[in-house]
Amino acid sequence: MKRLLVLQHLEIEGPGLFEQFAKERDLKIEIIRLDNKNALPQTKKGDLILIMGGPMGVKDIGSERYPWLKIEREFIKRELENNRPIIGVCLGAQLLASAAGGDVEILKYGSTPKALPEIGWSQIFLKKSNKDFEEFFEEPFHVLHWHGDRISLPNKAVLIASSKRCKEQFFRIGKFAYGLQFHIETTDLIIDKWIKEDKEFIFKGLGSNGQEILREENRKYSDKTFLKRKLLISKLFELLEN
Repeated sequence: MKRLLVLQHLEIEGPGLFEQFAKERDLKIEIIRLDNKNALPQTKKGDLILIMGGPMGVKDIGSERYPWLKIEREFIKRELENNRPIIGVCLGAQLLASAAGGDVEILKYGSTPKALPEIGWSQIFLKKSNKDFEEFFEEPFHVLHWHGDRISLPNKAVLIASSKRCKEQFFRIGKFAYGLQFHIETTDLIIDKWIKEDKEFIFKGLGSNGQEILREENRKYSDKTFLKRKLLISKLFELLEN
């Protein structure tokens, strides 16, 4: 693995800990912004593709506002067929699933289900059949959620872990692609920017005191989970190199 190719969709949703890890391994990092009219990369053996998050969604494919989303999904589909290593995070996981034949729907909650985003730190739970990741779930594993959709996994996907609110949190497609609906890449600086700039979405998920709830949760879990999140990134790179 020689290059980390990052498909980024928003300035404040960068690779974070993935970038730190890649630098430690002397990987060349290339940021591609299709929304800024950057060209898609010519991939080659040794590349790993990292697809980041963003406020747009799979249902926006074909819209005038995000014309590049269709191009990006076609690129992902092609690279899946080429067995190129891929990690998709949040929107990236949704695009990965869609490129493999899946879909997304609005995440709903409650006795009379209504749209309710999953925002904040909460525990995810491993499916017992996934031995590759057992070490990360020997103790409770809290991760950061920040999404309003859920994924309908394609038939070829293997579910790895779920949260109480959303089943499709962590999955694998084939041997070379992993999707994470949650965020393991965040630093305190990244989260602080999201809290300041995403007020409307936070209000939808957590109400009027949502920003303070998130700040409190971040103080509780960000540092506590830092090592485990970085080790999970290392594990993903290790599996995709083999």
